[in-house]
Amino acid sequence: MIRSLLLALSLTGAAAQAETLRLAATTSFNNSGLSDVLLPAIARDIGLDVQLLVVGTGQAIRLGQSGDVDAVLVHSKAAELAFVADGYGSHRREIMYNDFVLIGPSDDPAQVGAAKSVTEALKRIAQVQPTFVSRGDDSGTHRKELALWDAADRDPADFTQWYREVGAGMGGSLNSASAMNAYILADRASWLNFGNTGNLSLLFAGDPTLFNQYAYLPVNPKRHAHVKAKAARDLESWLVSSRAKQIINGYEIGGEALFVFNARP
Repeated sequence: MIRSLLLALSLTGAAAQAETLRLAATTSFNNSGLSDVLLPAIARDIGLDVQLLVVGTGQAIRLGQSGDVDAVLVHSKAAELAFVADGYGSHRREIMYNDFVLIGPSDDPAQVGAAKSVTEALKRIAQVQPTFVSRGDDSGTHRKELALWDAADRDPADFTQWYREVGAGMGGSLNSASAMNAYILADRASWLNFGNTGNLSLLFAGDPTLFNQYAYLPVNPKRHAHVKAKAARDLESWLVSSRAKQIINGYEIGGEALFVFNARP
């Protein structure tokens, strides 16, 4: 299973000399296209071949717990803090952020675009019951969606067939939403890099609750002695450097930045 998930992303000619590190990272990190920019720069700058396992946050955390990767890059703070508190991660380092957005049919039958908060927007969806696509995959985005429904005092377990759990990554879920002309919670970066928008539009954004922080967590070598702790430290040093800041802040699609670097030295 691990082998099927592994994407060997390295520079031609450099891979033979480069040390490898296995990083479990969210599908949004990959779907945004940022990984395609960062990983070659990492290989050039520090000679590290980052092999990316693209999974949801829940699966990334489990890969770290079992020692199948050297580090994880995810976006679910509660899960990250528990990962470190339980001794699976040596520490948590914030790297960058963007935000979640509500996507839906351009004619917006639930009128979420007129909502004053994301809580109100979700209540409107639950009342009108248009098709809503949920990732349903225990990812950071899925966990965020469930937390937002809870804040809106709505329980997806009570929803009927209008609520569709697709069990897919961000790109696959957006494709499903496009095919169904449905509402969906997405991260802004994946949405901006999505090519199959169909009749969908970005309808709601800007609520502070939709803040989306990404953090880097090296797997604890005291728990798994075989992990490449030095390589994980080298990658972390690069991720919080001015070089990483320049690339992350400069990554744009259609003139719009997808991430904001906020790592502290």
